[in-house]
Formats: sequence, C-alpha cells, structure tokens
Amino acid sequence: MLDSLPYLKNSDFPALRRSQLEILQVNLGYLCNLSCTHCHVNAGPKRTELMDKATMDDILKFIDAHPIHTLDLTGGAPEMNPHFRYLVTKALKRGLKVIDRCNLVILLEPGFAWLADFLAENRVEIVASLPCYLKDNVDKQRGKGTFDASISALQKLNALGYGLENSGLALNLVFNPQGASLPPEQHALEQDYKKHLHSHFGIVFNHLFAITNLPIQRFGSVLLSKGQFDGYMQLLKDNFHAPNLNKVMCKNTLSVDWQGKVYDCDFNQMLKLPLGADKKIHIREVSELEGKTINTLQHCYGCTAGQGSSCTGAI
Repeated sequence: MLDSLPYLKNSDFPALRRSQLEILQVNLGYLCNLSCTHCHVNAGPKRTELMDKATMDDILKFIDAHPIHTLDLTGGAPEMNPHFRYLVTKALKRGLKVIDRCNLVILLEPGFAWLADFLAENRVEIVASLPCYLKDNVDKQRGKGTFDASISALQKLNALGYGLENSGLALNLVFNPQGASLPPEQHALEQDYKKHLHSHFGIVFNHLFAITNLPIQRFGSVLLSKGQFDGYMQLLKDNFHAPNLNKVMCKNTLSVDWQGKVYDCDFNQMLKLPLGADKKIHIREVSELEGKTINTLQHCYGCTAGQGSSCTGAI
C-alpha cells in the first residue's frame, strides 16, 4: 500500500553524500515478541525472516576490511535470532562496541532467562524502547501488560549494574511519540523520565533518545487509516532544519538486512530503497562508500525536522 504513495516518487529532499563509514547497523530479522503501533519494521511474532550464520560471517568479513567501531543490532527483537550470541561474541573479539536494541519485554520471555546476564557479562550497550513513562500510554502503543514487564526488566538490568554511575554498563531508553507529532525537546524529556522512573520504581538509566516516527510500514499504515498521512508529512517538511543535514546517521552508518543486502539506513531498508543506486547489492559486493550519493526521498524529512532524529536520538 505504501509503495504507491507520492513521497516515494518525486522528492525535493536535499542531496546528501556519505562520509567515512563508522557504524554497521544490522537487522537480525523481523521476528519479535511484540507488535508495536509505531514499529517502522512491521515486526511481530508471526514474522519468519531471520539472518543465518553464513550471512553473519559475511558481515564479520566486511568488518575486518573496514574501519568500523560500532555494531548496532536491531530487529524485530534481535535476541530472538538463534545466532545472536555468536555474532555478539565475534564482534567483541574484534574490539567493536556492540549495541543491542532491546524491547525490554524479551528479557522476561520464556527461553530468554540467559539474556540479561549475557549482555552484562559482555558489556553490551543496551538501547531499550520505553515510549513513555506512563503505563496507559505504553500499553496502548505496545500492548497490554507491556509497561509492567518493561519496568521489571529495567529493575533486573539495574540489579546487574546497567545504568549505574561508573559501572560501564550503558542503559539508554528510547522515546517515540504516540501519534502524528514531533518529539518534545530531548533533554527536558530525559529529566522527566529520570525523575518519574526513579521516584516510582527506583530505576536509573544513562540517556534518553527521542526519535521521530517515520511514516512508513505499520506507523505509515496507521496514519493512512486515520487520514493523517499527508498532514504528518507536511509537519515534517514545515519543521525542516537544514543544519541537521550534516549530522544524519546515513552519512556514517550502513544498514544491513537479514539477507545481507545493504541500504543507506534502516528506514530505506524497510522501503526497499537500495544503497544509493537502482539495484540491491549484498554486503559482499560493497566497495568504497565515502563520497557516494545517499538514496533520499520525502520520508527523510523525518530525520531533519526540528531537533533532528537518529538512532541516538536528537541530533
């Protein structure tokens, strides 16, 4: 349905070119224990796409040949890939910083009792989704009971040292707006999160990332069903902030899908927009990237609107 929308055809978004590659963001599959309304991946329990071990080995070979310092693992729930531990340990042996984009609830699911200890023992940085600090809002966006499970998971991570000062175990939370609006100012929202979560649940964390919802996949479909798609796109364009063009994540990050195909960013991956060209290529085929044109369309206004948005929040 989204493939036929106007913003996928004619774009007036400014041209961008890549800088030096530093971060590899790898989607380990679309299987997830949750089905969140803001999910741009359209992930869920019925998805079957999962990266195999051979593709992970291709990624490790690519890492060996490029100056990459961070491996950013996402999904779905990346931990549900049966080779998750294999890729993490291989990356750590290469001296990479490893980030796990965790939905928190997965830490409490049957069969994943090992997960929290594994992440802590290997000092994996956790970027955890908690789209609000109020129960009703979270359950509305992510499913009934999700908030209570998320709180329990955060307390479990705190008990292991995550989020504690000088522990070296980074715990960052992610905020997503519920509807067709931009995120509030990130620093002020972070203070609200920290105050509420600590006073009510004794929870501490390092930073909050406020991320703009992009109008693609499940969230795009929700906007269409409510007649809000065009208005939201106009909101993004009206709040375009040109200085953000120098800081968008697609300049130093490469996105890899579960099959090993590469894209300029995770959002382009979901829209099947190939890496700066007109055909999809595998990570085995990637050559020099610096200076190459980035594949941009109207949805890119989501990353440049207002305070900007990247996988590490405001830019």
